[in-house]
Amino acid sequence: MKKVKTIVYITALLLCASIGQAQTLTASQAKAHVGENATVCGTVAGEHTATRSRGEPTFINLDAPYPNQIFTILIWVEDRANVGTLPRVGSHTCATGLIKDYRGVPEIVVRSSGQLSK
Repeated sequence: MKKVKTIVYITALLLCASIGQAQTLTASQAKAHVGENATVCGTVAGEHTATRSRGEPTFINLDAPYPNQIFTILIWVEDRANVGTLPRVGSHTCATGLIKDYRGVPEIVVRSSGQLSK
């Protein structure tokens, strides 16, 4: 009986762990997953900091540059220090977080370095 309880407990832990993990998507798949937590990966096609806009947002576009961007990583000026070094154009990068829609383009707001990976 103890063995059965242990197996049930381990199965429950594995199930909970797999539910808690974000799925990995390409930049083009992200549009179909707005409202979900996920990891979105692609090639940095362009990066721009809007220094004249409120909040000085930095936009990192994956797989296609603005104005034809497929997916955007958004970093506000207040979070730049927490994010650290930004990925370079041409590099492969991933962002993890809640996928939101902004004017028809999916995006993830990155607030810390732990949300970015290569």
